[in-house]
Amino acid sequence: QVQLVESGGGLVQSGGSLRLSCVASGSLFSFSAMGWYRQAPGKQRELVAGIDSVHSTTYIDSVKGRFTISRDNAKNAVYLQMNSLKPEDTAVYYCNRQRNWYDWGQGTQVTVSS
Repeated sequence: QVQLVESGGGLVQSGGSLRLSCVASGSLFSFSAMGWYRQAPGKQRELVAGIDSVHSTTYIDSVKGRFTISRDNAKNAVYLQMNSLKPEDTAVYYCNRQRNWYDWGQGTQVTVSS
């Protein structure tokens, strides 16, 4: 059973930065396309950034140029560097595979004040 543990969220002013971390248990992590998702109150969870097994990355338009996803397979970890944060980035952030999701972790709250 793979467990995902997210951390690094917090309260930041508009324009600030945060770096989220996700550590996954399980030996097959390095073969999985991973992603960072977010869910704002009253909205559906959305995939905001993805990284595959060869480190190719994808982003939704609203975060391009501001967010950077990376991974360290040796540490079973995925990261999300978030710069120039905006109030609309406020959400609970989760990591998971892009397909065949593992059980969701608890997420990490990101709150951006204006």
